Amino acid sequence: MAQLFHSTSGHGRAPRRFVPVIAGKEPAVPTEATDSDERETRRRRWQALSVCLVAAFMTLLDVSIVNVALPSIRDGLDASDAQLQWILSGYALTFGLVLVPSGRLGDARSRRAVFMAGLALFTLASAAAGIAPTILFLVLARLVQGVAGGILNPQVAGLIQQLFRGAERGRAFGALGAVIGIATAVGPLLGGGLIAVAGPAEGWRWVFYVNVPVGVIALVLAWRLLPAPVYGERQGLDPLGVLLLGAGVVCVLLPLVQEQSWHSDLKWLLILAGAVLIALFTAWERRAATPMVDLALFRLRSYALGTAIALLYFAGFTAIFFIFTLYLQNGLHYSALEAGLAITPFAVGSGVASAAGGRVVARFGRPLVAAGLVIVVVGLAAAWVAVELVPGRGVAWATAGPLLLAGLGSGLVIAPNQTITLSEVHYTEGGSAAGVLQTGQRVGTATGIAAVGSVFFAALAGTRGDWAASFRHGLIVILGFVLAALAAAVADLLATRRAAR
Repeated sequence: MAQLFHSTSGHGRAPRRFVPVIAGKEPAVPTEATDSDERETRRRRWQALSVCLVAAFMTLLDVSIVNVALPSIRDGLDASDAQLQWILSGYALTFGLVLVPSGRLGDARSRRAVFMAGLALFTLASAAAGIAPTILFLVLARLVQGVAGGILNPQVAGLIQQLFRGAERGRAFGALGAVIGIATAVGPLLGGGLIAVAGPAEGWRWVFYVNVPVGVIALVLAWRLLPAPVYGERQGLDPLGVLLLGAGVVCVLLPLVQEQSWHSDLKWLLILAGAVLIALFTAWERRAATPMVDLALFRLRSYALGTAIALLYFAGFTAIFFIFTLYLQNGLHYSALEAGLAITPFAVGSGVASAAGGRVVARFGRPLVAAGLVIVVVGLAAAWVAVELVPGRGVAWATAGPLLLAGLGSGLVIAPNQTITLSEVHYTEGGSAAGVLQTGQRVGTATGIAAVGSVFFAALAGTRGDWAASFRHGLIVILGFVLAALAAAVADLLATRRAAR
């Protein structure tokens, strides 16, 4: 335990609000005196977590499930390529926009209320997307879906911080990590299955309808099981901080998510503008009486390096599914269901390893994350070789083992890294800290897809349609991002050893 929950600020003693979990300075989870009541309290904690995970699964699934439905949407609503791009990028953009403000709102007011508001909005937006009569209506529904997902997700990490302590918190984050990995990887399979069952004409609508009954049931359970508000030390909000950060995130994300649609190089000036706005946000937060983000977070090495690892790793691992699905469906003419099945080994490996990683992260700490990243690198390198040897229709079988190995490594990265990153964050700051972490993940995802997609499509044009070679070129960029995440993890290990001398 001491290896995981050491003080890692690198600037002397940790700030007052951010106390290591094992230090015992967080309020104990309320329990009664008897063993039976303690068991009942523990059971309700895990029931509450189950509701959170179901909702998180829905919102994260919608990042990837729509990919395989795009051809059906194009035919059904007579959509242009630019409009189809907005179905994907609009969701990612609005999702990332509200993560930090909604996390702060949950910390300052009521995580249960904010969670339920986000869940209700997501359910309504899913129904609206399903009945969409025009492509414009569908795009607007997806924008609202993204807002709702961004409202909901930081509350999940905040509630885990609030409800769980010590090793049990690691297991809870392990379950969340499994949800993140499985939702990202299983989306194409589930989307392909729904389209296969309902038919290409209407199947894409069920990609959205499937959220509605699940959302309604989760709302009822959330009202019954999630804890009443626990107020933090600060109850004020930060309107100017919200505006500055929101504008900065939009300026950074917009040219990334529209990289394939906006051909002018002037779009990259928006990233410069975003950097300026984020710098202004940082300057304001240092002076604000009730800042939205306490910048003392970044004096904690566990948090600063953990956020960097998350950003770099998400830039790599989410781009795998983007280019692999294109390769299979467009290059090899796999059906949506076949493409989804081909990605399933990664999802299986990620789910199994995430649950295991959450249980052992308290024992091994950051070395576990570094080991997971090494396994991911080996798995992706093996996938590169498999595509070199079997570039045709049999590529799904050839890559099954490498993707399973990469998934196992991924499960040892996402959940343990999130546990370590938030290990020194006081539970009253859990939502806003998780919002910053998840914003980094969204920026990483957008960056990775833009960079990998550019290399992939450039190789496709340069090789006159060699999809296998283009996929291998994209994998090289993905490996670069994963190796950069590994370098950050190794830097943390080396700093820890120096501090221990």
